[in-house]
Amino acid sequence: MRCSGLSRRRFAAGAAGLLTFGLAPTARAGGQVEEPLANAVRTALSAAIANTAPPRPSFTDIEDRLKYLRWLGAMSERLKKRKPDAQTRLEFLETVWYESRRAGLETSLVLGLIQVESGFRKYAISRVGARGYMQVMPFWSRLIGDSDIGKLFHMQTNLRFGCVILRHYLDIEKGDLFLALGRYNGSRGRAEYPNAVFGARKRWEFEG
Repeated sequence: MRCSGLSRRRFAAGAAGLLTFGLAPTARAGGQVEEPLANAVRTALSAAIANTAPPRPSFTDIEDRLKYLRWLGAMSERLKKRKPDAQTRLEFLETVWYESRRAGLETSLVLGLIQVESGFRKYAISRVGARGYMQVMPFWSRLIGDSDIGKLFHMQTNLRFGCVILRHYLDIEKGDLFLALGRYNGSRGRAEYPNAVFGARKRWEFEG
């Protein structure tokens, strides 16, 4: 993965500031490769990022609501050791559920990816500058966002970017999740990363 001089300077400045406050443990490299985007694709991705909404689900069917609440309780229990504060944990899970479904992704897959990428650390930074829960590369903020890479540490923003990007890669790979995950990590065609995510996904599956 090649980063521009500007990206390196921004990463160095941001990492230095976060390390000062003890907030930036290193994370598994989420080294997506920057690729040119067709104008139509860039516009669609930008719209997907900008279309904000609160991550609060609404249900017309009571059984769907009860299933969601059972899922929330089960996942909260599984995540307790990594996120001890109950309110923070619930807000995180509500947002992951919302953003994954908004992007047409399995919630268990997204949780597995977060586990592999950042270990559920909000302020994680990889050796190549990827940031936050889903280890979003700063260049995505320039390509489809407002260029403010600091926002990649905001929970919903990071999850929004990560899910939209993974959906984009899945579309490029015509639904091939193995190749899409490899592209997300910058290791397309290699088995280590997709297999790690598939393995982690099992922990977050829910039959309920």
